[in-house]
Amino acid sequence: MRGPPTPPEVRALAAALSESLLFPSAVAVDRADAVPVSHLDALAEAGLYGLAGPPERGGLGLPESDALAVIELLASGCLTTTFVWLQHHASVRAVAAAGGALQSEWLEPLCTGQRRAGIAFAGLRRPGPPVLSAERGRGGWVLRGFAPWVTGWDLVDVMLVGARVPSLPGTPVLWVLVDAAERDGLSVERLHLAAVNASVTVTASFDGVHVAEGRVVGVEEFGAWRRRDAGGLRTNGSLALGLAARCAHLLGGAEAEAIRLGLSDRRRALDSADADGLPAARAAAAELALEAATSLVITTGGSAVLLDSVAQMLARQAIFLLVFGQTRAIRDAQLAGRRPGPRPGSR
Repeated sequence: MRGPPTPPEVRALAAALSESLLFPSAVAVDRADAVPVSHLDALAEAGLYGLAGPPERGGLGLPESDALAVIELLASGCLTTTFVWLQHHASVRAVAAAGGALQSEWLEPLCTGQRRAGIAFAGLRRPGPPVLSAERGRGGWVLRGFAPWVTGWDLVDVMLVGARVPSLPGTPVLWVLVDAAERDGLSVERLHLAAVNASVTVTASFDGVHVAEGRVVGVEEFGAWRRRDAGGLRTNGSLALGLAARCAHLLGGAEAEAIRLGLSDRRRALDSADADGLPAARAAAAELALEAATSLVITTGGSAVLLDSVAQMLARQAIFLLVFGQTRAIRDAQLAGRRPGPRPGSR
């Protein structure tokens, strides 16, 4: 019986899906109300929901460099679809690390894409009091507050939620799997985005949502999470690299060659950066995507402002990537060198 596909085979499969399925429909998806479930089904059938999972549980067990390459390839096809799919892997990693009954029940269905997951922990990055808190309840925990960004609503089955626990020393983070469905105590409000709107991103409000003990993934010291979060910025950089690569492919010529050189440089910087250097490397990757999309708009000309133009879609998506997953350190790096001043040639 043949084992899981090799890393080169997975990369080739991702490239084929990007060119044959994702990119040809990217503009239509951009203008749709939601990512087609058939797109996500195709990624599941290709085994790509198991990118971060162990082979013995239906995952691919890819080395990090190959996993990042797959993300980049898919993002070059359709950023919106990739954005929804990418959220899933945090749950795979968390459940794999949790072990026990939770792993037994959830890991294989997550790896195969039979069950699909989103994330709800962007609020942990906000300064000030926790926006989502957990307290002990009968047979589990009770969640109160809100999660500002939850992507893939109605496209995912569960969400990995991170809530602070004020009753415990240091207010640690409680990680739980919560069913992604509105009910008493759980409501959502859709956010209308200028780009990747078909990702169906919402703000989720929790008013006494009960989570059974069996859905607890773990409890993590808040400082440990912040360090882990800071070191995990690399993954999102692949989205910007993928978008820039698509622009290079569409441009061709000297413009494309300059972007490809930039891609090699930005990829190398992301791969070699430590936690302190990642914000600047992420900022540089997003800047390259914006520069590449701007070049495509200029080269395309007036038709670039039509809604069926790939150029305007990529330009809007490049702006989105400037702020997606933005931390204060990334913002500071982005603003460096952009201070107001005289224009070249001015007097």
